[in-house]
Amino acid sequence: MSENTPEPKPEPPEGPEPSGVDLARVALRAAKEQARARGDAARQKKQARRGGLRSGAHADGRDPMALGSAINRLITERGWEAPAAVGGVMGRWPQIVGDDLANHCVPEKYDEDERVLIVRCDSTAWATNLRLLAPQLVARLNEDLGHGTVRLIKVLGPSGPVQRFGPLRAPGSTGPGDTYG
Repeated sequence: MSENTPEPKPEPPEGPEPSGVDLARVALRAAKEQARARGDAARQKKQARRGGLRSGAHADGRDPMALGSAINRLITERGWEAPAAVGGVMGRWPQIVGDDLANHCVPEKYDEDERVLIVRCDSTAWATNLRLLAPQLVARLNEDLGHGTVRLIKVLGPSGPVQRFGPLRAPGSTGPGDTYG
């Protein structure tokens, strides 16, 4: 159509024209929809200012939780069950092995890949004693932690004193021989 051509007029609807009551209903419905749209926009703007959606009356994933529950959830999600269980054993070492053995032997490290618990003893006599008790101790630990958690206990004897050469020492040096390159 060209610009000068007038647009066709819409044809009147068939049937009787809406009366005053019908027109009032249509106007009321349109006003309610506009008010609802303004209210939704204002609510969204208010939520954005407050930092997003807030938790309502019903529990959901955003609600705060107890620290123990949060830690247990994190351990499960990350797959840290075995290292956490062995860490608990290290904390309960005296109850597991007895006070006499715990006074002389201390768990140092757990290798999760090899399933080996490394224990250091303060004398060679206690290291020998622990080596003799190791199979029974592995059975007791696996009973407590789950079958196959600890495959072997590696017993280390006492470590010797660190050798120092002279009263003054440069940090990071390996001794008197490192100055000659």
